[in-house]
Amino acid sequence: MFDTILIANRGEIACRVIETAQKMGVRCVAVYSDADAGAKHVAMADAAVHIGGSAPAQSYLRGDVIIQAALGTGAQAIHPGYGFLSENPEFVDAVEAAGLVFIGPSSSAIRAMGLKDAAKDLMAQAGVPVVPGYLGADQDAKVMATEAARIGYPVMIKARAGGGGKGMRLVENPADFADALTGAQREGQASFGDPVCLIEKYIQSPRHIEIQVFGDSHGNVVHMFERDCSLQRRHQKVIEEAPAPGMTDTLRAAMGKAAVDAAQAIGYQGAGTVEFIVDGSGGLRDDGFWFMEMNTRVQVEHTITEQITGVDIVREQLRIAAKLPLSYAQEHISYRGFALQFRVNAEDPKNDFLPSFGRISHYYAPGGPGVRVDTAIYTGYDIPPYFDSMCLKLVVWALTWEEAIARAERAIDDMRLHGIRTT
Repeated sequence: MFDTILIANRGEIACRVIETAQKMGVRCVAVYSDADAGAKHVAMADAAVHIGGSAPAQSYLRGDVIIQAALGTGAQAIHPGYGFLSENPEFVDAVEAAGLVFIGPSSSAIRAMGLKDAAKDLMAQAGVPVVPGYLGADQDAKVMATEAARIGYPVMIKARAGGGGKGMRLVENPADFADALTGAQREGQASFGDPVCLIEKYIQSPRHIEIQVFGDSHGNVVHMFERDCSLQRRHQKVIEEAPAPGMTDTLRAAMGKAAVDAAQAIGYQGAGTVEFIVDGSGGLRDDGFWFMEMNTRVQVEHTITEQITGVDIVREQLRIAAKLPLSYAQEHISYRGFALQFRVNAEDPKNDFLPSFGRISHYYAPGGPGVRVDTAIYTGYDIPPYFDSMCLKLVVWALTWEEAIARAERAIDDMRLHGIRTT
């Protein structure tokens, strides 16, 4: 196991990684921007290095500076958390070129899953179900319109390098296709430097169900069941739950196998999530799920998988990066009870959910059996305007779904967060 790791992130995920690593006896180095000099993750770490200005481009996206911070503090490995550089294959290559370990998958695995069209083609070759669509290189508007007609409306146009809902357009009428394509291409170029788009059949009663997977350097790949992330706003997840409502044993087994097959197809090592779009019309069925994408990192919603399985996902990440085998074989992994995660964002629900930044004048976190809060905020903390608006994650667990809902209602009612607007 490593003696020292550097966490190339901030906020609650940096705190989450530090918490587990220190329990394992691993020394932790934090990095911070001007805006985060007084941040919780800086206080928790064994050492901290200032890496630049407040904006991410001046700090948390400066891979060369982060690598130098790791080398200068004796860290042997870098944990990227999520966001920022976590799925940047060039950063992975640079980390390894510096003689350090990247706590995550290989750059080749990240590249394989980085472009939606290439990833879906690869998954189809591996026998993983994919949504009917067009993944061709010919981006001529007439060709694309012909393909959309072949697939059948409604269709979804997606920027192949997209994420977070950017570069996506739902088209229900052929007359609207050309304008929607132009808009998606323009947004793909502006947001990701890549205008290439793909077309998918739009599932009209969709469920977003994802499978947590792990692979190690010894050839072992397992799944840790599913999370339902269907409750979204503007293509951003808001509430997640595990296990998925209405899930059958046969569908769970089929989706678990597909996720493992997907990970094995790219020689995956580390924690990852295989996301599927599921037809929810008339109940879940074994032939009604299709590969959507793979996130090659720890997910924001990993907490609910931890709650139902008892597996510390960050601990397994560190073990795998240190070339140790997974702690669990598939037959040893089971789930118990029901868990839900609620993202509390610094946004104003009465003003179109615009960001709400400023000082937290009073914060009280709920507690008690089955209640978990992952956060980096505290009373007196200033929410900076440079980062994601999520303040905290409220996670609840109970033996039954009904008790989990009741526990969540009590926890939300008990929580106090004043000084800013929140969801």
